[in-house]
Amino acid sequence: MATRKDEKERRRLERLEAERADEAARKRRAILGYAGAGLLAAVVVAGIVVAVVSGGGGSSTSDTPGAAHIDLSVGSQNGVAADGRTGTNPPALRVANLRAAAKAAGCDLQLNLPDEGNTHIPRGSPTPNYHTNPPTSGNHVEPPYQQADGAYSEMPPTIDFVHSLEHGRVEVQYSPDLAQVDQLALKGVFDQSPGGMLLFPNKDMPYSVAATAWTELMGCKTYQGAKTLDAIRDFRDQFRGQGPEAVPFSA
Repeated sequence: MATRKDEKERRRLERLEAERADEAARKRRAILGYAGAGLLAAVVVAGIVVAVVSGGGGSSTSDTPGAAHIDLSVGSQNGVAADGRTGTNPPALRVANLRAAAKAAGCDLQLNLPDEGNTHIPRGSPTPNYHTNPPTSGNHVEPPYQQADGAYSEMPPTIDFVHSLEHGRVEVQYSPDLAQVDQLALKGVFDQSPGGMLLFPNKDMPYSVAATAWTELMGCKTYQGAKTLDAIRDFRDQFRGQGPEAVPFSA
């Protein structure tokens, strides 16, 4: 028969065993808690990395405000949404002659068009009856509402971007129905040399792609890939900086 002393010792040992079990359980809970916190931190960091990578210049479909290259020192944005997409790098220029490149791309060149005037009219005025589409000269918005150099995801008011032509800008316009990949190809040409350039969609013109300068127009019924990109660059290089009131542009 167990003595009172033996019973007391048994209870002491049981108490110690219970305490050891409780301590072991507490340590397991702590380890699981640390692991969960570490996993959560890893998820957060991974999310930040994904956001940075997807929003940076490495993606051809990223949307970053700086990629629009809007220069408010030469005009106003006028509330028009910027095109922050990063364009795709264009192929090397193959045809450096505008007439030859336009012909190869099936584009219509209308050069040395009549000057339709350059009277300033108040912001919000009705659009004048321009003789070309897209317009290449004519009455336009008063300063400082000329459309600033840059890429836009929507069409600016016509009287605003006609004023930009007067300041020696070249404007590349495309149909909103143009495939996204082709829009990004045009954006890539713009990104290479955005100074003195505007890029925006134009739902009202009869072309897939067009380029305009003051009294100069190149309209392309269809987009022909590298051939069209050659013609756009040749047009830019020939007419950028020319206009009755040409204003210097950033390189």
